[in-house]
Amino acid sequence: MNWAQKLAPYRVAKNGRAIFEIVLTLTLFVAFWYAAYRFSFHSILASLVPAVLAAGFMVRLFMLQHDCGHLALFPSKKVNDWVGRALGILTFTPYDYWRHAHAIHHAGSGNLDKRGVGDIKTMTLSEYRDAGFWGRFGYRLYRNPLVLFVIGPIYLFVFQQRMPPGAFRQGRASWVSVLLTNIGIAALIAGLCFLVGWQAVLSVHMLIVVIAGSIGVWLFYVQHQFDPTHWEPNADWNAHQAALEGSSYYDLPKPLMWLTGNIGIHHLHHLSSRIPFYKLPQVLKDFPELDEAATRLTFWESLRCIPLAVWDEHKKELLSFRRARQALRLYPKVA
Repeated sequence: MNWAQKLAPYRVAKNGRAIFEIVLTLTLFVAFWYAAYRFSFHSILASLVPAVLAAGFMVRLFMLQHDCGHLALFPSKKVNDWVGRALGILTFTPYDYWRHAHAIHHAGSGNLDKRGVGDIKTMTLSEYRDAGFWGRFGYRLYRNPLVLFVIGPIYLFVFQQRMPPGAFRQGRASWVSVLLTNIGIAALIAGLCFLVGWQAVLSVHMLIVVIAGSIGVWLFYVQHQFDPTHWEPNADWNAHQAALEGSSYYDLPKPLMWLTGNIGIHHLHHLSSRIPFYKLPQVLKDFPELDEAATRLTFWESLRCIPLAVWDEHKKELLSFRRARQALRLYPKVA
């Protein structure tokens, strides 16, 4: 089926809707941020609920930035880019650098020969076997849930993206984006310190950033790390098949789907990334076959994806480390 032609009418962004989504999301983010700040006068525990809600709206700001990167929020590329850069200060993400890496992710998602940029590191069974003791130890540490979903996001959003690896090799736009984003973040933090004090910045704002980062990494993880998923070598890789079979349909409750910018409808997003996020549910209604095309995961079902870590290129399935050890006995010398 020619999905590019069928989905073309949905790839139309509207300025009015984009402005509404940005203003609404920013307003609610600021409101819950301020509520967390006021509750922190009593205790950090009291501020946790509004902080989590503020983190949810920070995730939504990232999803708006994400649509800018796909030229799907505004009709104008220039407006998308400048709004994306501004949102990057709030999301601690240098827009131009991230957009480049994310485009590589889309161009090679599910392609075994094009891993390593803009995705979560995934070893094949043969790579895991050949990594040696320390290589396997490092990979197991990287895949530990505490590292992957807590320590990793802190490192990624607070530290690594201040000077991301490869930014200088991507060209002037990327490193200028990193530099200006860092200046913007420094100005934001300085302004907040002046207004509410450095203690509130650490206990409220950085807490929100950390929670939002963990939510974001979890969403990205479950969008591609599930069973059954799809990986193929470059010679056998097909973009449409990879989109529909290698990206999940994370069927969250409607309030959470709204809060996360419908990013759970990820198979459709990979099939046609220029569709604005708010049109994705309508596409599924208009094309029921797309509703059933991907692996659908509820929240509770998605928790079973956490142990999955090694791609068995023989059986074409993701394995836990325990099952990977068992598989290596069957394939002691994987080609």
